[in-house]
Amino acid sequence: MQNKGFIRGALLGALTVLLIMGTVSCGINGFGIRNAVRNVTGKSGEGLDDAAETKLELLEQLVDNYYTGDKDSEALREGLYKGYIGGLGDPYSVYYDEEETKDMMESSSGEYSGIGAVLTQDRDTGVVRIVQIYPDSPAEEAGVKADDILYKVAGEEITGLDLTSVVSRIKGDEGTKVELALIRGDDAEEVAVTAVRRKIEVITVSHEMKEDGIGYIRITEFDSVTSSQYEEALKDLENQGMKGLVVDLRSNPGGNLDVVVDILDLMLPEGTVVSMKDKSGEETVYSSDEEHKFAKPLAVLMNGNSASASEIYAGAIQDYDAGEIVGTQSYGKGVVQQIFDLKDGTSVKLTIAEYFPPSGRSINGKGITPDIEIPYEPDEENPDYDNQLEKAVEAVKSRL
Repeated sequence: MQNKGFIRGALLGALTVLLIMGTVSCGINGFGIRNAVRNVTGKSGEGLDDAAETKLELLEQLVDNYYTGDKDSEALREGLYKGYIGGLGDPYSVYYDEEETKDMMESSSGEYSGIGAVLTQDRDTGVVRIVQIYPDSPAEEAGVKADDILYKVAGEEITGLDLTSVVSRIKGDEGTKVELALIRGDDAEEVAVTAVRRKIEVITVSHEMKEDGIGYIRITEFDSVTSSQYEEALKDLENQGMKGLVVDLRSNPGGNLDVVVDILDLMLPEGTVVSMKDKSGEETVYSSDEEHKFAKPLAVLMNGNSASASEIYAGAIQDYDAGEIVGTQSYGKGVVQQIFDLKDGTSVKLTIAEYFPPSGRSINGKGITPDIEIPYEPDEENPDYDNQLEKAVEAVKSRL
């Protein structure tokens, strides 16, 4: 259940705030390195020095005079923008072209046309792995399995590409086909499948009642649809006579900040849920009110792939002593991204702040330490057995 080096997934795992419209002017008449640089930096000499501009112009001249292949001016321009943001060296700050921006917005809304698979990526190797398959999805029907390594989409290798770009290649018009090349198992078996894309309404929350009145809610990601799905699951379990609750955030890469704050408002007493500080030191505080509070025994499951919004949830529950955190150390993504609309269909996501649980501790690069540490141990004789879940249920029962 744990995949080291997890960056993001669920199609959009970065913790983001609402899209900011009209904040940056964009648009280029013709390619032109100098014009492109001015669009990226604001004006000549700001952001890039004269030597850098001169070098870029020299590269353009060399391409024009000597390059034997076809020159795609739009691709060169987009590559310049991607390179500029990529030069920050921040894995969470990314420039998105028009197609990627559209895909990103669809993914965060909880509806898209694709195959119904959740991906993660190793930050060091760039390897993309399947971590979850939606039930009755095109991915499941095609034979894709959790823990498969994805290395080709439509015949092109994707290892090392930005995960959003990989997702963009997988998604497409409803009814169209996409070929995937996978590596499976310890024997590195190569598997080729073809999935037929269709409209996917993401089910981010599932729930059931376990024995002895212990409710179970699993959240796979924090999208726009997650708040209402979580509230409905909580109400249904309450109506069934729930005595205690396990919330499973294992391999949940995160999502929308406002969504996790709304969900925690259902769980916590009045007070701070999370705070964040921007580069100037200005603090923004998100709070819960006194209208709702979950008063029953609670346990939260986490692992090394639990990141971002998942860590906000677990950190707040832990700081209020509202439940016990069970599992292994979380990922440690304690920064927030904001998406800026560039007014031409493209966008840029930038890291704009660090966030802190109610206690004010920093978790960036550290993660949340569980109260009850227990690694996942698969049972070959009983694949359905989940030792971490059993421990979480046990922790809840001990508080009844």
